Amino acid sequence: MNELLRRMLFLPDQASDYARQVDGLHYFIIITTMIAAAGVFATAIFFFVRYRRRADTDLTPHVEPRTIHEVVFVGLPLALFLVWFAIGFPQYAKLSLPPKDAMDVYVQGKKWMWKFAYPGGPNAIDTLRVPVGRPVRLLITSRDVIHSFYVPALRVKMDALPGRYTQSWFKAEKPGRYEIFCAEYCGLGHSAMLGELVVMPQEEFDTWIAEQRRGANAVAQDAAPSGERAMPAANVAEEGRRIASEQGCLKCHSVDGTRHIGPTWVDLYLRQEKLKDGKTVVADEGYLTKSMMDPAADIVAGYQNVMPTYQGKLSPPEVAAVVEYIKTLKTQAVRSGPSEGPVYESIPRPQ
Repeated sequence: MNELLRRMLFLPDQASDYARQVDGLHYFIIITTMIAAAGVFATAIFFFVRYRRRADTDLTPHVEPRTIHEVVFVGLPLALFLVWFAIGFPQYAKLSLPPKDAMDVYVQGKKWMWKFAYPGGPNAIDTLRVPVGRPVRLLITSRDVIHSFYVPALRVKMDALPGRYTQSWFKAEKPGRYEIFCAEYCGLGHSAMLGELVVMPQEEFDTWIAEQRRGANAVAQDAAPSGERAMPAANVAEEGRRIASEQGCLKCHSVDGTRHIGPTWVDLYLRQEKLKDGKTVVADEGYLTKSMMDPAADIVAGYQNVMPTYQGKLSPPEVAAVVEYIKTLKTQAVRSGPSEGPVYESIPRPQ
């Protein structure tokens, strides 16, 4: 029945369980809407015949509706909308909460291409490769204008906003090649902003990742000055430490747990942070990435807005490397509370 309805409605292939769930809601809404429309049409025809004016002197009677009629006329459509909500909201909530074991991929939209970066490498343009049956979380941003990352076969669509990071996730269950579109008009080349999702068996994906990293290491070794050894691309955490040091991050964030201008990076990953507006956020990859691109968006309670933005200064792979470095700064202590207040005395502000 699912395949029959999908073909009747000219829907694309279903490459994930989420796609089947979305289509199920789609079928239910269309079927109930068509039944209701048919009922209204049939009732209208019946009324036209049964209560038609038979003479010019006929008068339209005054009708006083009974309470049961009002309850039915209001309650039935309301009940349908509530059923649609009951089916659709869990799907929305599921898409908003990626699994903890999801593989991260950084996605950047740019006129007119898609750039993908895997933590630790490699990088790719217009082709996203993922293993079949494994959750993949997308951290999405834009280099210039608003784009929208859309994979019809997965029924997944998320806006790519300049200066901000959004996230979505999926788990492709069928190997193959699927189209990627930009679903937000972004200029003259919008229709040509195409990409491809390649879903591979886990073994093939691991082989591809290893080959790409070996190739990147070889290029780095060839480009390194004579007598020096280039840093392996796979050591993404160490690369993140170097980037953080060069960009001045460590002037404000300590890596030994001491109080500083900004929250310490020790045990920061997955910490519950209280913001100035009273809200609470989890310092996961999405929050850390957003804090680098738009530090004024979510300021931790007790701290000032003194951090500069790194939008346009750091590439997606560099952002991923810094996040991976922060994730390594863990201790055995259990820290459930928010960051302690800042220390500003005798500490230079970032330039």
